[in-house]
Amino acid sequence: MSDTHAETAFIRTEMLAPALPPVTERGAIKWLRENLFAGWLNTALTLVSLLLVLMLLAKIMPWWLNGVWNANSLGECRTIAGPEGGACWAVIKARWHQYIFGFYPQDAYWRPILAFGLMFVALAPVLYYGLRSGAKLIGVVAVLTVISLALLDHNIVHVLVIAALMAGLFALSWVAPKRLVYVTLLYPFIAFWLLWGGSIWKPVATLLGFGVLVLGYRLVQPRLGVVMGTAIGFVAACVYWLFLQGFVTGALAGLPPSLPAVGSDQFGGFLLAFVIGVTAIICSLPIGVLLALGRRSDMVLIKTLSVGFIEFIRGVPLITMLFTASLLLQYFLPPQTNFDLILRVVILVTLFAAAYIAEVIRGGLAALPRGQYEAADALGLDYWQAQRLIIMPQALKISIPGIVSTFIGLFKDTTLVSFVGLLDPLRGVTQIVRADINWKGIYWEPYIFVGFIFFLICFGMSRYSMYLEQKLKTDHR
Repeated sequence: MSDTHAETAFIRTEMLAPALPPVTERGAIKWLRENLFAGWLNTALTLVSLLLVLMLLAKIMPWWLNGVWNANSLGECRTIAGPEGGACWAVIKARWHQYIFGFYPQDAYWRPILAFGLMFVALAPVLYYGLRSGAKLIGVVAVLTVISLALLDHNIVHVLVIAALMAGLFALSWVAPKRLVYVTLLYPFIAFWLLWGGSIWKPVATLLGFGVLVLGYRLVQPRLGVVMGTAIGFVAACVYWLFLQGFVTGALAGLPPSLPAVGSDQFGGFLLAFVIGVTAIICSLPIGVLLALGRRSDMVLIKTLSVGFIEFIRGVPLITMLFTASLLLQYFLPPQTNFDLILRVVILVTLFAAAYIAEVIRGGLAALPRGQYEAADALGLDYWQAQRLIIMPQALKISIPGIVSTFIGLFKDTTLVSFVGLLDPLRGVTQIVRADINWKGIYWEPYIFVGFIFFLICFGMSRYSMYLEQKLKTDHR
């Protein structure tokens, strides 16, 4: 039997060349077969969907492609478009500055443009702390900022000074990227001064309140601990802001430098949406972290206050908070306190978002295994060191989708400020444009334009969250 096996045995002496899979198992054909035509039900749904899309495009595309970009009124648009009809995009071209800046003075457009450019400089350390990758972001933003200024601001001095400033920040981000943290810390006060104008000493006087907080913390913390030091420092800062800051600001108000003041009623469009949305997003995250920790605290008073705040805020509609900011908040402030309407809205929207962020982060904390807490105890870390070094980074990584979802919802909800008299881009500015006799009767184009800009911003936030999730992924799956 062994002889028979030896005679029929076959051993290949040459390797076959690798062959491609069959046509139906690779490329676009495989994707179509698996995703669009996998079975009779999938095929039927695909064909019906394609038919509906084609019918929709047949209705929309002629109106879209026959659009008019150069006209002075809706009637002129219709005359140019002819009987076929078409979109009147000329209204966007004629009123784009109101959709972007509201009624902000045109000779001061350089101020919100510079504030917008500096915002990305301030975000660079948050996104790329200590890395030169942030320099690339700052370089791109610097070029776009200078180009925008050259197109919108005809004052060559503004363009040259801001170009030199952005070049200096780019060089700093390349040579010493960690030093940009100081720009991040000072940016809220710089942006406030650029946008609202007035004396620079007003934001400086506000900044002194944080100095009071740090001073109170350092005096109390060695004797009474971290919690009492933070609480007393915070109370001292609040006392300064409520009762003393007005005197400091009044004493320094006449000193230079200063910018022409711009009232809140002149803000509008996407400038207003960015001011409210970005400020609320940045401020609500740390407050939400503290509320989440407070809700899980073993201290009864802190836990009760945190739970009460979160449950109360989540039980009240945002529109109620906006009316509170507009009508009632002023009554709870000391006499002679004049809080700007936009700042009042920002405060209430921030508190509203912080309650939801707290619940999202609490979910991330609950998802961590008990071993992480025990590992921190085994290392001898105190509460705040364990939260900062071990617990919170993991909880925030788990909570990224929920946090970004809350931020996207918050940014879109900025359009609700039209109910308290502010000119949001969707309702406030569009109503003003449609009230013009030249554009009376126009309907779809302004809403499509505003919706497209909102989609770009929210889509960008969503894509960045996906990038961040992938970057922080450490499970090697």
